[in-house]
Amino acid sequence: MNDDDGYCILFLIIVNKILKSHPGFTMTTQGNKEVIVNGIQKISQEQWQADVLLKAGDSVEGAAIPARKLVLAERSVVFKKMLEPDEIKASAKLETVTLYEMKHEEVEALVEFMYSADGSIPCQSLRKHARSLYLAADKYEIPHLRDICRKELISSLNPSNAVSILELAQIPLDIVLHHCAFAVVRSNFNTIAYSDKFKSFAINYPDLAVEIMKSYLTSSKSRKICSYCGSRCRSCCNY
Repeated sequence: MNDDDGYCILFLIIVNKILKSHPGFTMTTQGNKEVIVNGIQKISQEQWQADVLLKAGDSVEGAAIPARKLVLAERSVVFKKMLEPDEIKASAKLETVTLYEMKHEEVEALVEFMYSADGSIPCQSLRKHARSLYLAADKYEIPHLRDICRKELISSLNPSNAVSILELAQIPLDIVLHHCAFAVVRSNFNTIAYSDKFKSFAINYPDLAVEIMKSYLTSSKSRKICSYCGSRCRSCCNY
């Protein structure tokens, strides 16, 4: 059994207690896992027995996303500490937690992940919010979500976003994401070097900018002179 299987099984055991007390929970001909997965998603959609409200930094008045503390605490060590019972906080009023660094849609995507029994997130939400969810995963200590977002960010790497993703990989340092973004920047440095993004990046990360330039120059010198175009190129001879 791999880590993902163990992660899923642990969460299924916890949410099973919630599901069994849900009025609409019945055993059907579906597989046990499918029942659990569909049931926990239904609870989220119905906002059943929510005991905390999540708001974003840009949420309008009254726009909050209901959730259950048990689910949030299981997914995130930071949420667990934030939501621990506190006599000073004790109140009949529903507790509200504001995630100031996130937008409303991003918080919705985060909650959607929290309620996914198999630790997944819809592709559309992941593509749209990978960057913000990656930062949220780091801040709220959700390793599995960070892994998912890292994979999406790496698959989306191209010359136009490589610098910003490389910068993202520094907070905090993510070795895998760093190396992948670094390679794309170096390979396309002849065009990226003149962009405003890289100029700004060089100001914030001067040592890393120098490292990129040195790596690019070393790589350029190691290429042979192309017999077709007379320069050190990659396109003609696959160097």
